[in-house]
Amino acid sequence: MSTPTAGARPDEVRRHNRTALLRRLHVDGPSTRASLAAELGLNRSTIKALVDGLAESGVVAERVPAQRSGAGRPSLLVLPQPQAAVVMAIDIRVEQVAMAMVGLGGDILGRDSWNLHQRSRDPGEVITHIADSAKLLADELDLQAVGVGVSVPGVVRRHDGLVHEAPNLHWTDVALGQRLSAVLKVPVQVGNDAELGALAEHVRGAARGSSDMVYISADVGIGGGVISSGQPLRGTGGYVGELGHMVVRPGGRRCYCGCQGCWETEVGEPALCRALALPENAPRGAVVAELRALAGSPDTVAHRLGEFTEWLAMGLVTVVNMLGPELVVLGDLFTALPESLVDQLRRTVQKRSLVSRAVGGTRIVSSPLGRDAKLVGAAELAFEPVLGEV
Repeated sequence: MSTPTAGARPDEVRRHNRTALLRRLHVDGPSTRASLAAELGLNRSTIKALVDGLAESGVVAERVPAQRSGAGRPSLLVLPQPQAAVVMAIDIRVEQVAMAMVGLGGDILGRDSWNLHQRSRDPGEVITHIADSAKLLADELDLQAVGVGVSVPGVVRRHDGLVHEAPNLHWTDVALGQRLSAVLKVPVQVGNDAELGALAEHVRGAARGSSDMVYISADVGIGGGVISSGQPLRGTGGYVGELGHMVVRPGGRRCYCGCQGCWETEVGEPALCRALALPENAPRGAVVAELRALAGSPDTVAHRLGEFTEWLAMGLVTVVNMLGPELVVLGDLFTALPESLVDQLRRTVQKRSLVSRAVGGTRIVSSPLGRDAKLVGAAELAFEPVLGEV
């Protein structure tokens, strides 16, 4: 937790402590006043003043715990009130847009989604549909969002939400943040989809408690999000995470980025379809069903997906050697990979990676958040500025 700078005014200290308390409740859920004081390093009178103020404004409530232990009067739990601060999360994918209203504490209060087709991927049409759907969802729930977070499969300039390039959407230099802010009338934060997947896993998924992790996202393309020393790795201008475009197979299939043999040409969804003897444009449900059918037979998995597994492992070895994470989380389509294949990836990375051997073995797991990871990450992105204003 950050601390106020020396010489800060009392009102700045109070605001800092209030934001820290809200973030603790938002991320980790209900807690007693005594536990909050211990975790935040504040005295009980300060916690009392903060909780009383937040309760008076309806941001938190105190309840007797459902399960009691021991004799005597139970300590009240301080609970965040979901409708006290609501954000809208939007996940723009190549084939679908999903949105959700998310309350303080991370509860999804309502959601909507629709499919994108070739003709409906025009940025103007996507923005118009988002605006119309956002109004319908807000009216249906009788809620008003105070901020919006958007996940996009592309290179995003974080300070203003400019999508420099989203090749699978065929977008170039789309001022998505500014255009959505203009129609939704609230602040809009835009982030790369894999970066937001990493944020979601770090805050609410498999990487809670991990200070160094990589999230590998598999959809039509491959993306990567990195948490380093507990903070998102964003690079110059916010452009980072295009792990799908490291070359693993020189002279391989041509990639739209201009190179040949990029990682995503060898392990993205079309490559997985080829390995499964499915058409490259097979529906996602058919791909997942085929993977599930293989799950009970490790020998069949090894036979059918041998080359695919080899290229996936090669990329993971490079990622682990470069970034040295303690944890790699496989997201999106990779969550459907059979566990026997994931076990093989762990063994291969341990065998081939100097870094993995040095740290005693890099953990590789499938995302527990599944397809919602980027939606959850978009919500957390929107909450970042909101928690200081509630």
